[in-house]
Amino acid sequence: EISECDWSSDVCSSDLLPTTVLLQFFFYAGLTLIPLALPLAILLASLMTFGDMGEKLELLAMKSAGVSLFRIMRILTLFIAFLSVGAFFFSNNVIPVAQKRMWTLMFSIREKSPELDIPVGEFYSGINNMRLYVRNKNMETSGLEDVMIYDFSKGFENASVTTADTVYVRLTEDKMNLKLTLVNGESFENLDQGEGKMGKGSVPYRRESFARKEVLIDFDANFNLKDESMLSNQHVSKDIVRLTNDIDSINVLRDSLRTRFSNQMVQDKYYARAFEQVDTLNAIKPEVVYNADTLFLESTQGDMVNILRNSKTRIESVASDLQYNRVIIDDADKYYTRHSIEWYRKFTLSFACLIFFFIGAPLGSIIRKGGLGMPVVISVVMFIIYYIIDTMGQKMARQGVLDVWQGMWLSSAILLPIGIFLTYKAARDSAIMNPEAIGILIKRQIERVRSFFKKKRAAHQVKTKD
Repeated sequence: EISECDWSSDVCSSDLLPTTVLLQFFFYAGLTLIPLALPLAILLASLMTFGDMGEKLELLAMKSAGVSLFRIMRILTLFIAFLSVGAFFFSNNVIPVAQKRMWTLMFSIREKSPELDIPVGEFYSGINNMRLYVRNKNMETSGLEDVMIYDFSKGFENASVTTADTVYVRLTEDKMNLKLTLVNGESFENLDQGEGKMGKGSVPYRRESFARKEVLIDFDANFNLKDESMLSNQHVSKDIVRLTNDIDSINVLRDSLRTRFSNQMVQDKYYARAFEQVDTLNAIKPEVVYNADTLFLESTQGDMVNILRNSKTRIESVASDLQYNRVIIDDADKYYTRHSIEWYRKFTLSFACLIFFFIGAPLGSIIRKGGLGMPVVISVVMFIIYYIIDTMGQKMARQGVLDVWQGMWLSSAILLPIGIFLTYKAARDSAIMNPEAIGILIKRQIERVRSFFKKKRAAHQVKTKD
């Protein structure tokens, strides 16, 4: 029993992935999103809680009884502090394991063989030792039309070529083989097998014409889970201890590479001999000042040509060495940057929980709106701003525009003053988010602008009369 290929979606696939594999993948992917979703959850929860308390005048009653906002927030602040510490340990101990298993599943799913995507007008190399060229796909019959098949299983020199008007591709029930049904075609095969018995001028081959032919090809379409150890050296699968050790090791390596491949060493290597020769001549004939130009001009024409050729060779060698050294140093820098970003991420995401609490709690007490309306809108807007700034900081850190610590702490450095400002305003019962107060402020500014232009107009009229 075999499964057919539906070329209307350009994909020949067998049964779907096992349900357990999909559930595992979504579970580990969900775990990796917890450190990012936790700050948003804290922001929304604090906004809804304090907004609801403000809307029901509970905050007003507590403040009237002499309880300050900081005292109201004390227990929740301690809870959020413990939650931030827990988020750090979660990011340090759970997230590396979850990411390693998630990416292992991702790579295993990507390389799952039943995704047989054969393009039109291009050579397809998804089958081992074979190349397929298809000129057209018939969506109604699920057949490939005007097909050429190159079989390199016996070596490139002994490749066999098969052409067919129509080819139907099927996957066997055990998902271990592909069954190709060829209709109206020819096959050509070299019989020499590289032995060369017939001489250079003649190579025996076999030509076969057929109306229908079936070919069975090894094609493992089962899901095979890869070994997790292939990601053990990646930054996403390391905890804070391993990241620290690897960062220290790569720093030592970077310093040694820069010292070894410095321009001064290259200059000493290739030009020290020439400078020694100039110093020797100046010591023998102090009345004549020798330099590189003098030595070159005193040489014969043949020596000049040789000097120029040697110089060109040395310059090319130096350029090649510099290019090679730059690649090595760039790889070390990228390794250091990735590990440093992951190291700081474990702290910045935990610290963001505290920042968002000190933004959400005072903001909720100021706007005095509970429920899922205004708090959700404000939370989403604030989190989008945080995410944009954090992504921008990470990108600048990867590109070397900012130091890694500056890029990773950029979002916290911008949002922390906002949290302090909102907490200060909420503690003083400021009405900065009151629509009436905002309207009054706007009206005052408009009146100031109008009075300014009136004075300017009156002064201009006085000057005109004079």
